[in-house]
Amino acid sequence: MSHKERLYSVLIVSAAEQLNQVLRGLMPLSRFTPVRMTKSISSARRILAERSVDIVIVNAPLPDDAGVGFALDAADNKGSVVLMIVRAEQYSQVYASLSPSGIFTLSRPCSRQSVETALQWLVSARERLRKAEEKTRSIEEKIKEIRLVNRAKWMLIDQYGYGESEAHHYIEKKAMDTCVSRREIAEEIIFSHSK
Repeated sequence: MSHKERLYSVLIVSAAEQLNQVLRGLMPLSRFTPVRMTKSISSARRILAERSVDIVIVNAPLPDDAGVGFALDAADNKGSVVLMIVRAEQYSQVYASLSPSGIFTLSRPCSRQSVETALQWLVSARERLRKAEEKTRSIEEKIKEIRLVNRAKWMLIDQYGYGESEAHHYIEKKAMDTCVSRREIAEEIIFSHSK
């Protein structure tokens, strides 16, 4: 699925109705769904505790918090990219504290075009994060396979007196001969010798 076809879940944390309407208007349901809106940090924290969200937009300050701590927590949330919208006089300070964590910052007042551009940045950042997550999963799967193969090799060494290279060769050859992965052969060996 290309990123142009992908759907992005969004959490908007803002007490400003006018900005909320602009944001909602810039997020077609064909691309951004579900879009959840809340007016408080405490409610936003509950939402993030219940589910992951691709994009988090915080329009600060909010009635119950300035939002900076929440933005940092949201950025640590697996898979979320964050945009913090702040008053122009706070921009430099907030940007300096949030940018090292990869959080985008936009100063208010902002034009519709700058908000639209920021949304495009968020989508791009989420895609980059998605690729990194996929790479991590692939590496984790390879490590898991190596561990299983090593465990099966040690079972062959212990129970049948194979040398390490012989056990390795046995697993490799059996996988090739039966057209299955080394992982499946290792699992078969472990299962059959665990009875």
